[in-house]
Amino acid sequence: MKRKNNSPSASWTGEYQKHSKARTFLFILQIIFVLALLALWLSVESIRTSKSLWILFFYSFPAEFLLSTVPHEPVILYFGKFFPPLKVALVAGAGTLLAEALNYSIFHYISFFSRVQKVRHTKFVKKIIDLFNRAPFPALLVAAFTPVPFYPFRFLVVLARYPLGKYLLAILLSRTPRFFLIALIGYAFKIPDYLLLALFVGLILAALVPYATNFLKKKRREKSDAA
Repeated sequence: MKRKNNSPSASWTGEYQKHSKARTFLFILQIIFVLALLALWLSVESIRTSKSLWILFFYSFPAEFLLSTVPHEPVILYFGKFFPPLKVALVAGAGTLLAEALNYSIFHYISFFSRVQKVRHTKFVKKIIDLFNRAPFPALLVAAFTPVPFYPFRFLVVLARYPLGKYLLAILLSRTPRFFLIALIGYAFKIPDYLLLALFVGLILAALVPYATNFLKKKRREKSDAA
């Protein structure tokens, strides 16, 4: 007689297999939704210069999605010039919570791929997960509040099987005060739009530096191997 495996890992696997088609459809839909929002924001000037808080709300999706393709700081500084900092923080925080719920769902889907499972069971990743599990909530609070790159934690919480509710609570308690401080700076100093645009472009270029460096190193290595 076979025993049922009631471990958390087994329950996650069973849940994934039961809803695999639905999850695949949801995964594709989520990706298309965020990419469409990003394309719309980048291609329509009237949207980029709009003072509607709905724009800030929907901008939170591409700004907080997976690897965070666009920075949120310049946009929050911009809206901080026109609205009370608390209102800006709450709107940006609400959008961020939904975006992080999407991130969790997508990484949850990806985490069952065979390659990801192999990576999860390597000694290095196990050590990182064990280290995170010693104080997961404080670690999330610090990482989400400070300027450090947050995207590794989005995948780490899924690998560590950290509950979605606690993850979103940590995001709420850390991101909202961060957004408030940024909006407060925008409200107090009224930074000119051209400086905000320069900051926006600068942050994107700074985020691309590691990828460009790795690409150049790879090309140099290929040339040296071919020589």
